[in-house]
Amino acid sequence: MLSLAAREGRILVSHDLKSMPRHYREFMLSGQESPGVFLIAQDVPVAVAIDALMLIWVASEAEEWANRLTYLPL
Repeated sequence: MLSLAAREGRILVSHDLKSMPRHYREFMLSGQESPGVFLIAQDVPVAVAIDALMLIWVASEAEEWANRLTYLPL
């Protein structure tokens, strides 16, 4: 998924808090560039997750999240 998101220039949103940080670290150590990854726990209410993503979309530029792994909500 990380490679596909990177090829497409898309920020990846995932619930995989257990293994995604390790996969992301390995991906970055391999010399790849990433548009970024947002991790959202399964128990976060959908409305809260949507609000967080909408706030990020309105208040920032995609480039600000490049090569960052971010846990949401902030």
